[in-house]
Formats: sequence, structure tokens, C-alpha cells
Amino acid sequence: MFTLRVDAETVARTRFSPSPAAESLAWLKLAAGPGRHPVFGDPGPLARAALTHPDVALLLDLLPRTGEVYTPDLLTPQPGTATRPGDLLDEQLARIEAATPDDVEEQVFAYTRVHWSRPVPVEARRSAESGTMPRRLANGLARFWRDALAEDWAGLHSVVDRDIAHRAKTITTRGIGAALGSLHPTIGWTGDAITLAKPFDGEVDISGRELVLAPGVLSWPGTSIQIDVPGQVVLCYPAYGVGAGDARPGPIAAVVGTARAALLADLETARSTAELAARAGYAPGTVSYHLTALHRAGLVSKVRDGRYVLYRRTPQAAVLLEGA
Repeated sequence: MFTLRVDAETVARTRFSPSPAAESLAWLKLAAGPGRHPVFGDPGPLARAALTHPDVALLLDLLPRTGEVYTPDLLTPQPGTATRPGDLLDEQLARIEAATPDDVEEQVFAYTRVHWSRPVPVEARRSAESGTMPRRLANGLARFWRDALAEDWAGLHSVVDRDIAHRAKTITTRGIGAALGSLHPTIGWTGDAITLAKPFDGEVDISGRELVLAPGVLSWPGTSIQIDVPGQVVLCYPAYGVGAGDARPGPIAAVVGTARAALLADLETARSTAELAARAGYAPGTVSYHLTALHRAGLVSKVRDGRYVLYRRTPQAAVLLEGA
């Protein structure tokens, strides 16, 4: 069991945010292996092709292999407070590039000696010793994001929005403690500490520090904690609804994306944007964005009914769903 001791200030400074860097690394690791994501399937040829770039390969050198549990926290900096996903990633890339030689020495060498059963790969060691590692890591992450994830991020971000809306409702009705205690069955809340069921034991006092709770989509169903960068604490947990029954995207998601597939499945009956947002747990703006794209593609029709615009899937969309 791993324990994070907190105080009132930490609870007061707790916030939710996606972590594009963490999502990218989860997809990168999957692309490099033979497996598939349990919900989102195969990473695809674009993600695998990106692995051939030397800076992307350098990122992969610093990811844990089977049986290892440690990832240098400098690869996934604490998310900032930007509201646009692109700006959020840019903030993380800037923090990676700003990593100091001491950060690299501590995390890439000292901590891996403790947690890994192998030495740091030769190319990574050379990059660290030459001082080029932070810049190359930032470039590698930016390149992998652009090639493998940027186009699909709107759909993934809608899943994060749904999770955060769900947590906000819990806080409103039951309090922050209930939200902390319901993030995942392996995460608990004792009143003055957050506990995580891990294959290792430990306790860290994070009193007075900001805590960022990051819903994981591509990292689903894993949990992780980042505490190695001074002043930064990030708890990544599985996003709400991913992999649960009708939340699975199905084959049609490969055509239109996860969020749009879910909306189409719910449009056998004509519904308004507000109704869809309430039923799906998405932000109204997110639903409107996806409906506009679906309408442009001829997959939904829309009619005005008094003050409301109602959407319904078209016969073409019904055929796609039947084929799924």
C-alpha cells in the first residue's frame, strides 16, 4: 500500500486536469509492443511509424519494461492550468525541455538503478551526458503527439470532460472526500490520506502541495502517482465510463471516433444538444462540436422544434451501426 499524507491546504488546492503527456506515453508504449488497448484497440500504423524517429525512440528507452514500475516523472510533467488542449501540451513540453542536469541525473540514473533490473540504454546515456536529453525528449513527445494523437484528441478529451463532470457532481452532492474516495477501487480516502493499492509500500507527506488528479483514457485501466519533481504531485486514475458496458466504442469508432459513435448510438430518437450532453455526461460544447461534424458527414439530420434544434441519426449512420 502506498500512502499520500495530505493537509487542508492540499485538499483545497486539488484540481482535475488531463495530461496529454501521460496519454501520449501510454499510447507510445502500447505502439511499441505486441498488445492492444483493451478498449481502443490497436494503436495503428501511424503510431508505429513514429517510433522510428530517434527522439521518439529516446522516449521509449526511458519507459519501463515488463516487470518494471518506474517511469521518470520528468517525462510527464504536472499539467498546468491552460484551458486549450494544445496549450496544455505546450506547457508540459516546456517543462520537459527545462529539466535540469540534476533532474536527469536523479531520475534517469539514480532512480532507475533502484527500480529497473537493467542499465539505462546506451543512446539514452549518451544523450544525458551530452546535455541534449531534455530537448530531444520534448521534441520526441511533440512529434509522437502530432503523428499519432493530435487528430483524435478531441474525442479523447470529451471522455476526460465526462469524467471531470462526473467528479464535479460528486463533489457538489457529497463533498471532496467522496470524490477522492471514489476515483477507483484501488484508491482510497481516509480523511487525511489517499491510499493506493500498489505492489510496493511507502508513505509520502504532500502537505501544502498542489495535487493534480488526471483522468486516464489511453492509460486506462492503470493508476500511477508522480512525486519526484519538487512541488509537483500528480495522481493518474482510470477515467469514468471507459470500458464499461455500452461505453465501449465498437468498430464504428474506428470510422467516426469514440465520442461520435456513442452519440450516434443514442440518436435513434431525435434529441437536443442539451439532452445529449446530460445523457452522455459530455459538456454541451463538446456535443455541439461532434454533432456539427456528424451533420457535415451526413450521419445526422437536424430539424427545428420551437426553441430547440433536434438531431437524429440518418439511415447511413444506422447502416454503420448495424455493421458494428
